[in-house]
Amino acid sequence: MNILKTLTLTTACLIAFAAQPALSEDAPKFPAKKAMGVVVTNAGMTLYTFDKDTAGSGKSVCNDACATNWPPFAAEGAQDAGPFTVITRDNGSKQWALKGKPLYLYAKDEKPGDMNGDNVNDVWHIIVQ
Repeated sequence: MNILKTLTLTTACLIAFAAQPALSEDAPKFPAKKAMGVVVTNAGMTLYTFDKDTAGSGKSVCNDACATNWPPFAAEGAQDAGPFTVITRDNGSKQWALKGKPLYLYAKDEKPGDMNGDNVNDVWHIIVQ
């Protein structure tokens, strides 16, 4: 009887496992996630938007010195994934955007969880989710 229970339990587990959707190499790989209520890179660095960027324009207006202080969230070789899209910057490099808004890091954020750039000059903002 013990063997029958073990076999029944094993069979039930195998059926339940087989019913789970398979992970696919083609599944979108999101470049960012939600943590502590905000959007961060997969490494945990806070992402920001810039009020002077126009959502859906496919452009970033933060270039040169601005991009030194606010590095674009690089998307070289990436493809759109869900709400994340890839835009082309003026210099030809690729940058992630979320719902059409370009995404940036902040040079003064040193470690995951830092949010030193929120509301800088009233134009840089964390993305609250």
